[in-house]
Amino acid sequence: MIDLGHLRGHRFGVLGLGRTGMAAADALKASGVSVVAWDDGLVGRAWAERGGIPLRRFATDGLGDIDTLVLSPGIPRAHPAPHAVVKLALERGVRLVSDIDLLAKARPDANYLGVTGTNGKSTTTSLIGHVLANADVPAEAGGNLGQPALSLAPLGSDGWYVLEVSSFQLETIDDVAWTTGVFLNIAPDHLDRYPDINAYIAAKRRLFEGNGSGAAAIVGIDDVPSRALVESLTAAHRRVVPISAAGPAPGGVSAANGTLVDAIDGPARTVFDLARAPALPGQHNWQNAAAAYAACRLAGLTPEDIAPGLLSFPGLAHRQQPVATVAGIRFVNDSKATNPDAAAKALGSYDTVYWIAGGRPKGGGFDALKPFLPRIRHAFLIGEAAPELAKMLEPGVPTSQCTDLDAAASEAFSTALADGGDDAVVLLAPACTSWDQFVNFEARGEAFIASVTAIAHRFETRSLGGAA
Repeated sequence: MIDLGHLRGHRFGVLGLGRTGMAAADALKASGVSVVAWDDGLVGRAWAERGGIPLRRFATDGLGDIDTLVLSPGIPRAHPAPHAVVKLALERGVRLVSDIDLLAKARPDANYLGVTGTNGKSTTTSLIGHVLANADVPAEAGGNLGQPALSLAPLGSDGWYVLEVSSFQLETIDDVAWTTGVFLNIAPDHLDRYPDINAYIAAKRRLFEGNGSGAAAIVGIDDVPSRALVESLTAAHRRVVPISAAGPAPGGVSAANGTLVDAIDGPARTVFDLARAPALPGQHNWQNAAAAYAACRLAGLTPEDIAPGLLSFPGLAHRQQPVATVAGIRFVNDSKATNPDAAAKALGSYDTVYWIAGGRPKGGGFDALKPFLPRIRHAFLIGEAAPELAKMLEPGVPTSQCTDLDAAASEAFSTALADGGDDAVVLLAPACTSWDQFVNFEARGEAFIASVTAIAHRFETRSLGGAA
């Protein structure tokens, strides 16, 4: 936990009590700083009460003497409209901050590396943190990924905070002097919150504005908006290291065909075969690896320092996570594929897919999936998006609308088994958020794992019974 004792004398409010908000409230309280909090949900308020955090219903009781309000990432600052309490704070002149701002002010001597983009943020953040730590560089990875910023360990001038930052967080972050910024890619996402993709891109680009204007920029060049960012940063005489998983990246790092090529500070040279890194399969992970490699090179590591970390990276849960193989049929959990572009990348990794998809759509349609439809033998659809997905898939792809995830997993296995199961993959890559049926993508992924475990047990029991 980060000591925030330098903030004593200020009066803080925390709006939103998920993991990020609770970590902020806990750190403020533990540091002796005046803090009150609110969450519209019963669970968040119960957590606060158990932690001894005073509650105040800001919308009706007002902000009182609060001079700084910590916003959790899910609280809209601007889009689609300011939250009522945010609007009140702006009218009152109350300062709005993120937990990452508080970390940066508390540990100003450390290095800060921000990772943003539509897809791959969590894997890239974790991979950078892993490679640095494996090379004995003090590093803490977190932010939008798992560990909230204020629950990380304190670091000094030799340390690196590697932080996943979402567009929601970047709307508020102002005080971080990023050492390095990583901008992976852009695809339509969160269009239920932003009025259009340009507003979404603008939020992401804030990584390189304000206090971030001095950051070295590692930017993907495999999509049009990211290439435009490279051009604008280069025109502003910024240091830009391009990365690509599709072709050459002059002056940067490429990973076409799974081969890492380093051209950062001299002639291009092959440095690593990503086929040796089992947790980094597929073109999307090659881009993640190129970004992580570039970030670690800018942090001072050599190719020889980086390679062992790439080899030993264990991967992340719910990101193309192998779950089990039953009767030759593989089950893969990619619950984190919460938008069509991420799901398309997962579909592109396998040849024969029994696809489980659906949930609450983010807006923007499902066109990104269309090039991969020939890989899908059968789709098993759940949640609010099931009718829209079925319309997109038919008539070329057989579909089944299932009552829930457990039913979808069972039907997918039965269908794959009846088809012969050759090289079959039952893939959970929903292309939607989980919020119509689960509290988050992690809960959805865990439910899928539980379903697969039950399927394996039933199949094993039946097989043993038949053998007897």
